[in-house]
Amino acid sequence: MIKKRARQKSSEKKRLDIRDVARHARVSIATVSRTINKVPTVDKELARRVWKAIEELNYFPNTQARALVSGRSRLFGLLISEITNPFFPELIQGFEDVAIENNYEILIGSTNYDPQRMEICIRRMIERNVEGVAVMTFGIEEPLLDELVSRNIPMVFVDTAPPNENASALVVDYHHGIREGVQHLAVLGHRKLGFISGPMHQRSCQLRRSAFLSSVEEIGVQPPPAWMIEGDHTLEGGMKAMEQLLGEKDLPTAVMCSNDMTAIGALRVLAKAGVRVPEDISIIGFDDIHLAEFVYPPLTTVRMSRNDLARAAFSALRSHLEPIQAEAKKAWPVQTKLTVRQSTGYPHRNSRKGR
Repeated sequence: MIKKRARQKSSEKKRLDIRDVARHARVSIATVSRTINKVPTVDKELARRVWKAIEELNYFPNTQARALVSGRSRLFGLLISEITNPFFPELIQGFEDVAIENNYEILIGSTNYDPQRMEICIRRMIERNVEGVAVMTFGIEEPLLDELVSRNIPMVFVDTAPPNENASALVVDYHHGIREGVQHLAVLGHRKLGFISGPMHQRSCQLRRSAFLSSVEEIGVQPPPAWMIEGDHTLEGGMKAMEQLLGEKDLPTAVMCSNDMTAIGALRVLAKAGVRVPEDISIIGFDDIHLAEFVYPPLTTVRMSRNDLARAAFSALRSHLEPIQAEAKKAWPVQTKLTVRQSTGYPHRNSRKGR
């Protein structure tokens, strides 16, 4: 009997609702509702009693009910490509941090590069009444987003946005960081430079490759086609690309990779082949994921701050909903910068013989 009563008391506590708060604070249900939804006309003394009652009862307001009253869900959707790449969990953390700071929630959808899965994610976000969606996938099937566009839901994309008044783009300055990387290699004495890109159907990968080519042109270098390899931004893709490079008659003295996962895969193949980094070949990544600092040797990489991306994406979405917070712009800049560690060094005098 005692256990049964304890269970009953526990369940009663879980069933606390707005009426219990109103009774405890000795106010009307309407006053509690207006206080929770932060209606400015509520009497300050009554509001104080409501918040005190909420604290004493350990009451958690029903966010869905609040959304019905206020007309706002304060929920943003966040679409990412894959959860296995450390770049994206770090991006999620940054987005959630800024959302919590501003009393918003996030709904995450991982597409895994599958259009059908993306369609399911978008449908779920619409059903949950998201107020905006950050499409952080670095490659997107625009027709799949028609449902969001038709509902005038604000969206923010990476690199480029469709021509829509509710769409903004995070414009990443790939050229600055990649140019710093190429200049760093040039100062060390490298002139035989290779590049492993990401999948070239993605806009961001095209931009990174173009930034590399224009940067090496500045130093009077034109890499042979055999040193310009298309990868897929995965560890396995980096391994395959580096194996392909090692099969060449002549090797570059330094290789820049389009992301850190590619670079880490390349490091693994080089270590297995007995090729020393950076003594025999220098490697540069892109992203500066947390893992980059802890591989061996620690990876020199171009930093693209996930925190900067997340805050710019959040600000872009919020600017469409709350113009007083920030001006709604079509483009929000995101900077890049080289981080030098131990995977780059002076080139070997004779690249093939030295190895």
